[in-house]
Order: sequence, then structure tokens, then C-alpha cells
Amino acid sequence: MKLVVGLGNPGPSYARNRHNVGFRVALRFAEAHRISVDTRKFGALVGLGVAFGEKVAVVLPQTFMNVSGEAVGPAMRFFKAAPAEVTVVHDELDLPFGAVRVKVGGGHAGHNGLRSLVQHLGGPDFVRVRVGISRPPPQWDSADYVLANFSGAEEAALPTVLDGALDGIDRVMRDGPIAAMNRLNRRDEPAKDAPKKEPKGASSGEKTDRPAPGSPGGGEKKTPD
Repeated sequence: MKLVVGLGNPGPSYARNRHNVGFRVALRFAEAHRISVDTRKFGALVGLGVAFGEKVAVVLPQTFMNVSGEAVGPAMRFFKAAPAEVTVVHDELDLPFGAVRVKVGGGHAGHNGLRSLVQHLGGPDFVRVRVGISRPPPQWDSADYVLANFSGAEEAALPTVLDGALDGIDRVMRDGPIAAMNRLNRRDEPAKDAPKKEPKGASSGEKTDRPAPGSPGGGEKKTPD
């Protein structure tokens, strides 16, 4: 059994945040392979199906981002999958918007969802499909930036990005992570005229407020970042 895990925060208020692009890619994968992700188990939404002749479970943790491993760890053990059979899709600040890269193992680079997975999966040796969201402008705090919606221009370009990330997962599933890395990681970076980020407070509808501790979605443990 292979696992495809999308990282994000549950609920409609987070659905279009940059931090939730992993959810969107995993759902694109599920749709492409006719997998219904509608069963609640392990603190996640789960869908079972087949892709490229392999049984696969699509897992969307319904915990908040920084405790994603509390859902993925039990799912991995239930399905008797090794960490190397788990492919995690997540947002990546250190890549330009729209870039897609595949990686096996490594650190968490401050990404709290990855940090939690490393803790609960017994190590870092899972596959990552990294979807670039770019670094925020200097006046933005990184946590506010990832919890903001994509700009209008970015959202308009996102279908192509999601398709590129879907191709990344498909290549990992079909050809293996090394072949996927050799193919995808040599792609040119996005063009310099890629959509520009709108300044904080612009009329793009971006969400910039983080949940306060103790409020719904807040608290010191289960937080969205």
C-alpha cells in the first residue's frame, strides 16, 4: 500500500491559503485516479483506490498543520506502509511560486507539518513533493504569509501548478522517486514574469490574521502553522 498525503488545515476558512496547497494537489491526484476521499479515520479524510497498479490511500489530516503526524502515523501503521512508501505534498517557501520538486528525506526547514511527520513516522525518510509558494515580501511575517490566500494572479495560475504537482506524484508512483527527481528537478524555474505577490492588505482577499491562542483554530498545540 502506498500513501499520498496532502498537508493543510481543515475547514473552509483555510481552503485557499498557501499552506493548503498540499490538500489541493492530493485532491487533484484523487480526482485523476477516481478515488473518493470521504472516509473519516485516523483523524483524517481517507480515500482508497488504485493508481498505476498499486493500492493507494489518499490521506488528508484533519488535525491542524503542526500535528499532522498524529493522523498520518496511525494511517501508515494501519496500512503497513514503510516511510519510503509515503509521498507527502506540501507548500515550500524556498521554491519560487509554481516550481515543483521531489525530494526524499531531509530536514523540515521550519515547516511544522513536516516536523510533526518526522516525529510520528519514525524519521524523515518519506518522499516529498514540494510545491513552491515563494518567500514573502520583507514586510510580511512568514506565518501570516502562508496562512494568507494566494493572490488573484497566483490563483489564476494555480491550475497549471496543481497539474505539475500531480505529474510529480504520478511519476513517483509510476517510476519511483529517484526517476521522478531526475526528471522534475531539472526543469527550468518559472519565468521571471510569474504572478507577483500583492502587498499585505491589498484587495486580493488574502487572509492575514492568524488564529489567536484559545480561539477556534488557535491554541498552543493544534495551530494552523
